[in-house]
Amino acid sequence: MTAADGGRATEPGTARTGMVSTVPLPAGGFRSLGPPRCRRGSGTHPSERGPRGCAANLDRVASLLVVVPSETDPPARLGEWLAAAGLTLDERYLDRGDALPGTLDGHDGLLVLGGPQSATDDEATSPELVGLRALLRQAIDDDTPSLAVCLGAQLLADVGGGAVRRGTEGPEVGAALVAKRDAAYADPVFGPLPLTPDVVEWHHDEIAALPPGATLLASNAHYENQAFRVGEAVYGLQFHIETTPDMVRAWAAADRSGVAAAPVDAETLCARSDAVHDDLAETWAPFAARFADLVRAHAPQAG
Repeated sequence: MTAADGGRATEPGTARTGMVSTVPLPAGGFRSLGPPRCRRGSGTHPSERGPRGCAANLDRVASLLVVVPSETDPPARLGEWLAAAGLTLDERYLDRGDALPGTLDGHDGLLVLGGPQSATDDEATSPELVGLRALLRQAIDDDTPSLAVCLGAQLLADVGGGAVRRGTEGPEVGAALVAKRDAAYADPVFGPLPLTPDVVEWHHDEIAALPPGATLLASNAHYENQAFRVGEAVYGLQFHIETTPDMVRAWAAADRSGVAAAPVDAETLCARSDAVHDDLAETWAPFAARFADLVRAHAPQAG
């Protein structure tokens, strides 16, 4: 969980719907429909053609479904990087009542962000997550390029057969480092990252076990399962890369228990977060561009 992801009693916005964010929100995106995607065995699937997959598709504008469980964690800079990389973003805000499509068939990829809900919530507690779980299940089954952040990663782990629980080491909040695991070096999206990239953490739940067969890509001393991949193209990040300084300050103001668990006071925590945001952009904007390549590789050919 984060201030944007789970632990509704201790994080921004104790209500699951109708939350008001002080962070400026990006405008809604558009939906691009298309025919079936590249499949394994066709010679065009990313796993068969290398990191850029269907090279003939790279000039096509591909559609990314962006699911925002809470306005406290909008796509922010990550959305800007993905749009700059050529993707069309179809943003659906669950706490605004935006409907989700029944399937991913009209999109070439999926991005799931954070929220105050928990991956351990049942249908009665968080009915808005039911459709999202189904989309994540389809993403795993079809190996649709997907990026799931914090609550999104926890839901991905749970849907895929892993386990999520309240963090045994307590909340993890603020600027942090994660370390690439050996498997990350051969990954087309994670491979070029530095050994210990800067990230922003803000979660109360932990991914206690990865889905069977998942590949661990990054860890840290606090919680092991920081980043992972299911199949060839479905990624989960326990940490945040999309944040702005204002977002982190809003989370800190609302999440007293998370800040209390930190080794520094709220102002120091926010100042340290402010200081890493330029480094976040330097590291994670190219990461977003590589993920966009994967989405385009999955898109049908134009014409």
